[in-house]
Amino acid sequence: MERIAVDDVDGRIGPAAVVRGLTEPLGLTDLAMNYYELEPGDSFAYAYHNHEIQEEVFYVIEGTATFETESGDVAVGPNEAIRFDREEFQRGWNRGDERVVAIALGAPLSYGESVTLRDCPECEAKTDNDLGRADGEDAIVAHCTQCETETGRWYRGSMPGEVP
Repeated sequence: MERIAVDDVDGRIGPAAVVRGLTEPLGLTDLAMNYYELEPGDSFAYAYHNHEIQEEVFYVIEGTATFETESGDVAVGPNEAIRFDREEFQRGWNRGDERVVAIALGAPLSYGESVTLRDCPECEAKTDNDLGRADGEDAIVAHCTQCETETGRWYRGSMPGEVP
C-alpha cells in the first residue's frame, strides 16, 4: 500500500497552473495518474494529441473542462468523467472563469507513439510538434516538426504557454 498527500507532491512544468504527477509517488506500474489545477485559459496537455496505446480518463472535481475532440467540443463538469480511446485525438481546456480541478488516469502506463498537433504560424496549419526542455531555462518548448518554428513555451506555474 502507498499513501500520499497530493499537496506534498512537487509540481512540474506543464500547461496548467498546477500539475502533480502521482504515478511515481504512488509506485504505479500499469497506470498513469496526474492531478491538475487549471486557471482560466490553461490546458491539460501541450497540444491536441493522441496516444497510440494508452486510453485516458479525466475526472473533473471542480469547475468545467472543455475537451476539443474530433467531433466537436465537449463540456465536462464537476463529478463527471470522460474517456478517450487509444489514438483518439483530444485536448482539454479551462474555457471558463473558475479554476478546474481534475484527475487524469491513463492505462497502460506507456503512451506508445503520440501525435501532438499545434497551430504553426509559419506553416499556417496544425502540424505535429516536438516537445523538449528549453536551453538555459526551466521551461518546456514546442517546435513544429516541419519548419522548426516555436509554437509554445511553458514555465512552472501559471505563466503563459501559448505563443501569440
